[in-house]
Amino acid sequence: MSDRLPGFSTLAVHAGAQPDPTTGARATPIYQTTSFVFNDADHAASLFGLQAFGNIYTRIGNPTNAVLEERVAALEGGTAALAVASGHAAQVVILQQLLQPGDEFIAARKLYGGSINQFTHAFKSFGWNVVWADPDDIASFERAVTPRTKAIFIESIANPAGSITDIEAISTVARKAGVPLIVDNTLASPYLIRPIDHGADIVVHSLTKFLGGHGNSLGGIIVDAGTFDWSTGGKYPMLSEPRPEYHGIRLQETFGNFAFAIACRVLGLRDLGPALSPFNAFMILTGIETLPLRMQKHCDNAKAVAEFLAGHPAVASVSYAGLPSDKYHQLARKYAPKGAGAVFTFSLKGGYDAGVNLVSKLQLFSHLANVGDTRSLVIHPASTTHSQLDDAAKVKSGAGPDVVRLSIGIEDKEDLIADLEQALGA
Repeated sequence: MSDRLPGFSTLAVHAGAQPDPTTGARATPIYQTTSFVFNDADHAASLFGLQAFGNIYTRIGNPTNAVLEERVAALEGGTAALAVASGHAAQVVILQQLLQPGDEFIAARKLYGGSINQFTHAFKSFGWNVVWADPDDIASFERAVTPRTKAIFIESIANPAGSITDIEAISTVARKAGVPLIVDNTLASPYLIRPIDHGADIVVHSLTKFLGGHGNSLGGIIVDAGTFDWSTGGKYPMLSEPRPEYHGIRLQETFGNFAFAIACRVLGLRDLGPALSPFNAFMILTGIETLPLRMQKHCDNAKAVAEFLAGHPAVASVSYAGLPSDKYHQLARKYAPKGAGAVFTFSLKGGYDAGVNLVSKLQLFSHLANVGDTRSLVIHPASTTHSQLDDAAKVKSGAGPDVVRLSIGIEDKEDLIADLEQALGA
């Protein structure tokens, strides 16, 4: 191509990929191997010493996974990426590079229930402490900052309610505090929102959701924006101090604007081991090729379904930022002008029992704990994904007892509305 910068759809199909140099295969092959042959002893030593790039062992890196990493980094506008086994694994690997025992990170209270559980309970065993802030109250992030704060974590579009987070405003808080802003961009995908353009330093995805898009493969990814100086103030010794396992290399000094992605690979993935299967990487790559087409259909369908629910007598309220009446509509217009996403919630007048009953009556919607599938999905968060929270915390996270979450697929919108209509009537 010329010097022209490729568009989003072109990157979704081509970024990171070339015809296989040996066979000419046009689709990225699945390199289903555990390890790779070295050219000679010097080549092996240079790979292990981080003096050359290349393949050693699939736990650390794999050519199929590398194409996926380069593609998502290109779509997000980052400098490098690392694919891992799941979104949860990505969050562990990220924070392992940033936090020491006793350190804190600030997280938006409106998050996926699994992240709330991971942050509140699992991370305690590492000595990592979460401090919660309200994404609707930017000052709450400022008040939460202490000398032990090492990061801020938010979702671009929050799960389950589909609310839009003011990334730029929270980025300003992170800059003032001298800490990186981590943005989970799973529900938006880079097609709708690119958090790096709004001040994010690290982007994380569950590849299982909209990027893969077909509900068939688990994966997670970490994207390094290349925007944060890890050497400032000695806060991040994993990146700024000499690494004894690599002959004293300082990762920030050696790798510059992709040092964080390298740290996640050679300090996190290497030792924690949540490697992504090359087969899953292949499946997710295939899904990404149609991401722009799918996401627009998801959003168009979601808007139509939300409008239908907003006018139904059994529905108390609809939380969808694509509706002009929604409190997050202006933020949606700013951050996600192509569509407000495909995951949202609505409340039923009959409360908890009505929510459980509705889920059981739907026929086209699948009742399961996932989002971002080509198929439309439904769940009652209070009895499932957020059941570990007390009632007050459920309400604060957007998963009150009367709330039902929908993930709208790419079926015909008329069929989705008809299914909801019969279930609400029943």
